[in-house]
Amino acid sequence: MQFLRKYLNKIKPQFRPGGKFAKLESVFDGFETFLFTPNTTASARGVHVHDNNDMKRTMSTVIVALLPCLLMAMLNIGYQHFHAIGQPEAGWGAMFLFGLLAMLPVIVVSYAVGLGIEFIAAQIHHKEIQEGFLVTGLLIPLIVPINTPLWMTAVATAFAVIFAKEVFGGTGMNIFNVALITRAFLFFAYPSKMSGDAAFVKVDSALGYGGGTVVDGFSGATPLGEVATNVGDTLAHPTSLVDAFVGFIPGSPGETSMIAILIGAAILLITGIASWRVMLSVFAGGFAMASLAHALPSATYPASLLDPCTQLCLGGFAFAAVFMATDPVTGARTKTGQYIYGFLVGVLAILIRVYNGGYPEGAMLAVLFMNAFAPLIDYCVVQSNINRRLKRAKAAGEQ
Repeated sequence: MQFLRKYLNKIKPQFRPGGKFAKLESVFDGFETFLFTPNTTASARGVHVHDNNDMKRTMSTVIVALLPCLLMAMLNIGYQHFHAIGQPEAGWGAMFLFGLLAMLPVIVVSYAVGLGIEFIAAQIHHKEIQEGFLVTGLLIPLIVPINTPLWMTAVATAFAVIFAKEVFGGTGMNIFNVALITRAFLFFAYPSKMSGDAAFVKVDSALGYGGGTVVDGFSGATPLGEVATNVGDTLAHPTSLVDAFVGFIPGSPGETSMIAILIGAAILLITGIASWRVMLSVFAGGFAMASLAHALPSATYPASLLDPCTQLCLGGFAFAAVFMATDPVTGARTKTGQYIYGFLVGVLAILIRVYNGGYPEGAMLAVLFMNAFAPLIDYCVVQSNINRRLKRAKAAGEQ
């Protein structure tokens, strides 16, 4: 590392104003600060907290928390593939290799498009390259169905980075979660590619590996998709809670394994990266709404027949609670506001899932909707605190 540090110090002048590669100053600074913690200090006067936990280190921790979901996603993609083509005897190694080869192009496209736009924007505005997309670039492949064409993923990623982030000022200024905007763009622009039995199970080969013909009787529908089409007072295909908890069910790659999501949640909470208030209140709100729906079951709304624990394990609810709702930029920032914000996210996610027949999942819309209301929630909490203190001061003055 000392050799690398000396080499960077040697070539740094070439990237400074007046140097041969001055136009690439932002790019050089981005790579340098990614490798080494910057030793510069704030030049403006005021109170600052100095430590080594800068944004890159924070983003790196979130990526580590996402790794269990990524690894389980790769295994499940291969598991679904070999079962679909009638080869359930394929080994775990073969399944994981197929999932790895299937996910790799999506990850490359996500990072290439997103980081490319951010690098260009940094150069145009002569600003430092921010690190927010390090996490977003991994979230996108985990929430997009595996059969989504790569060009669609590229278009959606570009749209989200430009119109949901850069136009607001870049990292830390966006109102909506960028990864979810990518998913929303795909859902509304290409709905046929984002739902249905063929969206979540990859049957074709992955970079030349695997491939085959779907066996008769196999259905690639997600558990929530099957529930949404159920007719009657009982579920025709009850979902295995064990499979949902472990992750061997069709669905978006990173959202199928509850145990992998909980491991990621533990990492985020232990390191203090994510707010436990938001996380806890999302699950509390979801459980409350699911309990209410289950207490008032209706054949018109088949999802109301699911018990609360199954509701929380299916779909993207848990993933949204741990990795989406806890985004400190787009969520509530006051402590009381975080309880309110998270609870409403959980309630809305189950409410949309159960009572909206046209869309069997509600986590994405719930988080995006509450992103818009997060500033209002914080404002109301702050104003309520101010009014309470004014009344207290007035009462003390009268005494």
